[in-house]
Amino acid sequence: MTKTTITITQPDDWHLHLRDGEALNSVAPFTARQFARAIIMPNLNPPVTTVVRAVEYLDQILAAVDGSDFEPLMTLYLTDNTPASEVIAARKSCFIKGLKLYPAGATTNSDAGVTDIRNCDAALEEMQKSGLPLLIHGETTDPQVDVFDREKVFIDKTLQPLTQRFPELKIVFEHITTREAADFVLQSGDNVAATITPQHLLFNRNALFQNGLQPHNYCLPVLKRDIHQHALLEVIRSGNNKFFLGTDSAPHAKNKKEGACGCAGIFSAHAAIEIYATIFEQQDALDKLEAFASFNGPDFYGLPRNNKTITLNKEDWTIPDEYPLGDETLVPFLAGQTVCWKLSETI
Repeated sequence: MTKTTITITQPDDWHLHLRDGEALNSVAPFTARQFARAIIMPNLNPPVTTVVRAVEYLDQILAAVDGSDFEPLMTLYLTDNTPASEVIAARKSCFIKGLKLYPAGATTNSDAGVTDIRNCDAALEEMQKSGLPLLIHGETTDPQVDVFDREKVFIDKTLQPLTQRFPELKIVFEHITTREAADFVLQSGDNVAATITPQHLLFNRNALFQNGLQPHNYCLPVLKRDIHQHALLEVIRSGNNKFFLGTDSAPHAKNKKEGACGCAGIFSAHAAIEIYATIFEQQDALDKLEAFASFNGPDFYGLPRNNKTITLNKEDWTIPDEYPLGDETLVPFLAGQTVCWKLSETI
């Protein structure tokens, strides 16, 4: 029998970009409408590298979602110079839930990132000791490496040695895109998990080039070939608890996506849980959605599962072509396309 409604424990987004300023005010309510919590990425300009700066950013986010129960889970931006003392302060803060590793130059606002992971050993040792997770953008930035191989090379050259040097360090391999990444997580201990985005489940690299260049399907890590997409779909069908929801929703103004820069980032916060539900239904895996969206993430982070529920109704609706972004506009993921699940407004 075809389901017409789904009620699940309220989900969380374990990888989210909210930006700051007017962009923050425009996009944060989309997430607060459906998710109870979200891991907030720290790659602002300048990045959020200290607990003091994280408090300031937290206050900005709470002001943007005033009137909701949404809880931002903050992170710090790991640098070559992050001292162990900052990790200790982060752990004591209670509201900071991890440190984010961006290899220098890997993605948006990552120029201040890590140039050599060994520069971070003191911070990583303290993280391993305290149980504070390392959230990894897993791509090499070696210009000699093919862009489609950057994740695989990072696993071989950086991630494998890292897990050998710090075998008890909690790691979230963010927005995985390849079979090799899925296999790495599956073969690792319980201290290693991964997030998966809607775009990497729904699309492969053909989506970048069909009917001309498609800048609104461009993100980093870039979409890969179909064998890797199929590997990720296999993961969600399996229901393995080492994988959970992380949208990597990343808003950019329309003119910056369609201009000479072609900024990397896909904005999916407007309909994230509806899109995931559509994907899981396509994979005949709706019974696996709740664990992926609502259980696996908090279980890994050592946080309580949410008490409230959300309901999705089987209803076709069309995603708008644009949304406001401050005094500009942005083009959302799947703009103009039909999604077959819609979130009930009552939580």
